[in-house]
Amino acid sequence: MSDLAAHVQALLRDKLSATEVEVEDESHLHRGHAGARGGGKHLRALVVSAAFEGKSLVQRHRMVNEALAEVLHDGRVHALALMTRTPGEHSRLGAAG
Repeated sequence: MSDLAAHVQALLRDKLSATEVEVEDESHLHRGHAGARGGGKHLRALVVSAAFEGKSLVQRHRMVNEALAEVLHDGRVHALALMTRTPGEHSRLGAAG
């Protein structure tokens, strides 16, 4: 795991009280892309948090963006693919969903 992915993982655990966070750096898949040339990373994250209970997908993504404001606004992260779940959803869907 890259240092940035580890930092993002720690931010999400801390700021969203996430019970599970998986962050994958997919920057290598985007070589030559304008955002990659500027140094911004492409990350994919699974975030499981009870804070998502009763929230729409848009609200959940806004919560993640707020938690990661420092790395999103300073350009360290160019793109972020998200899967956000409550603990109940995660136990029903598992890794495949």
